[in-house]
Amino acid sequence: VQLQASGGGLAQAGGSLRLSCAVSGSIGGVDMAWYRQAPGKERDLVARTTAFGSVDYADSVKGRFTISRENARNMVYLQMNSLKPEDTALYLCNLHRRALSSQNDMDYWGKGTLVTVSS
Repeated sequence: VQLQASGGGLAQAGGSLRLSCAVSGSIGGVDMAWYRQAPGKERDLVARTTAFGSVDYADSVKGRFTISRENARNMVYLQMNSLKPEDTALYLCNLHRRALSSQNDMDYWGKGTLVTVSS
């Protein structure tokens, strides 16, 4: 499975960007998520959409970011509005495949797309 994120770039504070993640295999039945990692910081979950249709967001992006998925096209998106300088990070797309036993769950990662927000 390969994941290719795109759509990053430079935005001004208050602006918008839309990230896309193209997956080489089927995303039906798997969880998809966006994570981000700022320089010198840990990787944090930004938003997730599960195979069952539920979504959840980090508190810091609630009301500003929206995750969506198109299973038929094996695509996942992250619409980012009202961007802030603290949103600057490398954004990574994640596919999480659940197994019958959680210890056998699998995670796949793309290389990420860089988002820079200027004040």
